[in-house]
Amino acid sequence: MDAALLSLPIRNVISFNDPRMVSTTQAIAANLDAGNWLPFRYLPQESPDGLPGGEGAFLLCSFWLVDNLAGQGRLDEAHELYESLCSHANPLGLLPEQIHPDTGEFLDNFPQAFSHVGVLASGLRLLKAQRRNAAHS
Repeated sequence: MDAALLSLPIRNVISFNDPRMVSTTQAIAANLDAGNWLPFRYLPQESPDGLPGGEGAFLLCSFWLVDNLAGQGRLDEAHELYESLCSHANPLGLLPEQIHPDTGEFLDNFPQAFSHVGVLASGLRLLKAQRRNAAHS
């Protein structure tokens, strides 16, 4: 299992609300949970990558989880996760590629452009979903 599957609806391969994507989102959230609302991209012990060291929670996948929750109408959860992710930024607003889920320590590349793309894209998707929801209420 790989949290990169969360990017499928973003790439217009499948709808956010397709039952297969809803169940994939749920499976990733349950099986790749690193704690503190952070998913691992994959579990190296189950899918060895041959790289030394452990893995942290991959932030871009976390933002893709925000996108899926928002696209599936789970706006409260999406907003809570988004706020939690943004709270990890350093005082300059910068994010790393990965975060240690227990300590919050920044891991790997810093700053990481993909994480910042996630902040912007997920923030916009969440805002649009909230506006659509308000318009239909």
